[in-house]
Amino acid sequence: MSAEPRLAAVAEPEPAPQAVPGTDQAVRETLEDYTLRFAPRSYRRWTPMVVATTALGGIAYMADFSIGAGIGLAHGTGNALLAIAVAAVVIFVTGFPLAYYGARYNIDLDLITRGSGFGYFGSVLTSVIFASFTFIFFALEGSIMAQGLKMGLQLPLWLGYLVSTLMVIPLVVYGMTALSKLQVWTTPIWLLLMVGPLLYLVATDPGTVDRFLAYAGTDGDGGIDTASVLLGAGVCLSLIAQIGEQIDYLRFMPPKTEANKRGWWAAVVMAGPGWVVLGALKQAIGVFLAVYVIAEVGASAAPEPIQQFKGAFDAMMPSWLVVPLAVVLVVISQIKINVTNAYSGSLAWTNSFTRVTRRYPGRMVFVLANLGFALALMEADMFSFLNSILGFYSNCAIAWVVTVATDIGINKYVLKLSPHAPEFRRGMLYAVNPVGVVAFVAASGLSIAMYFHVLGDTLQPYSPVAAAVIAFVVTPLMAVVTKGRYYLRRTGDGIAEPLLDEDGNPSAVTYACHVCRQRFERPDVAACPTHDAVVCSLCLSTDKAGDHVLPATV
Repeated sequence: MSAEPRLAAVAEPEPAPQAVPGTDQAVRETLEDYTLRFAPRSYRRWTPMVVATTALGGIAYMADFSIGAGIGLAHGTGNALLAIAVAAVVIFVTGFPLAYYGARYNIDLDLITRGSGFGYFGSVLTSVIFASFTFIFFALEGSIMAQGLKMGLQLPLWLGYLVSTLMVIPLVVYGMTALSKLQVWTTPIWLLLMVGPLLYLVATDPGTVDRFLAYAGTDGDGGIDTASVLLGAGVCLSLIAQIGEQIDYLRFMPPKTEANKRGWWAAVVMAGPGWVVLGALKQAIGVFLAVYVIAEVGASAAPEPIQQFKGAFDAMMPSWLVVPLAVVLVVISQIKINVTNAYSGSLAWTNSFTRVTRRYPGRMVFVLANLGFALALMEADMFSFLNSILGFYSNCAIAWVVTVATDIGINKYVLKLSPHAPEFRRGMLYAVNPVGVVAFVAASGLSIAMYFHVLGDTLQPYSPVAAAVIAFVVTPLMAVVTKGRYYLRRTGDGIAEPLLDEDGNPSAVTYACHVCRQRFERPDVAACPTHDAVVCSLCLSTDKAGDHVLPATV
């Protein structure tokens, strides 16, 4: 084997030649908000609280109200609240290590997944799952907005679906810069419109609370039933992949230091796994408003958030103001979440396509593709079979998130078989790591079989539990069986400068990529085996000939 290339701490850019043809578009687009890349310290200019507020603004979706209402109407308030609580605990526990790694090492969930048991190409599986999450929930939110536009402006649903899809495109184009401003400015209005009606109803009509607590549901007698709780939790757990969208913001956290560590941790917990606290509250509010609407209007309208808030606004303000305010709430919520869905989905699709084809097609291509998938679901009236879609999807999402969280928590910190610092660069990772891939396939495959009654009706409600337990057990088992040998294809990247600084944050030392002629911080580059220079991670991904990819070490 030839000697490994070693470079000085800083490599200055050469004055010539120019960037390799075909790299210009990729460089321009990915440097706006470092899509597909490590987010460098020089770009992360937001405070922890601004990042947290922006991340939490993305969970203003109305789907929680529909999800809670659907579970409550079917299984009763007691079972619904327990289901919501069970799912919230699972989502918080699994989301914590993922949020920490995203914020600490400034990479998105796909880059975390690569080095946490899946390998360079193995994580394409999970990228597709995450992309599917974004367009499923885009379609759900778009459907809710179309219901609001139909009520307020008499637009037919098909046109409302189209409007809700097209209106987010201009906002998504500008990435994190535009999204941070949008989320910060709209969040106070959204909170006021959401919380105000609930507080008014509870204060002026305490009987609404009694009716809420006593509601038995259509499928039960009001008692607590394990199968009902687990079925409801399975629907709620479809939101477990939301942590990926939270990390798309958390990767822009500033470095953690002694001076800011309290605010840093507060922001990470609040905007990372803490999103589920607000999510669970919204689901519980959805049950409350659905029970209220049943008493006032009828059961058919109860699952629709626009009808829920119209009913609540009816009780507290003049009739001429009710519909406009309900529509404003729905439109603000839809814009806040669907710009995030479109943005995160485009990253996931582009990331997968670039790795598989070694060509960067431009993120806007996949913004439009993701929106096309969502629009097709809306036109197919996916809202009418919402819980069935989410119940199925949750099995895949749980298997993925639990696998990655277990690899971080157990394989990295307890067994120490998985590298502590995450790795995502081509050449440093094996194409496929059986640890995560086997655990994910086993967990999702068996749980989906259970969901579709292949293993009998009795076990069907337990499919989300099976997905979580199998992923949690098989992930460390595979790490022990393989002795952790498939995590890293090589242990060094040919650069003398350490990846992390003295505080454990990614190093801010910069290097010039000899392919695209741009400067990147230390974690985003690796040495080139054919030149006395470095190559950035995206140029490595698009290297069709493999000339710049470091060889494996034994």
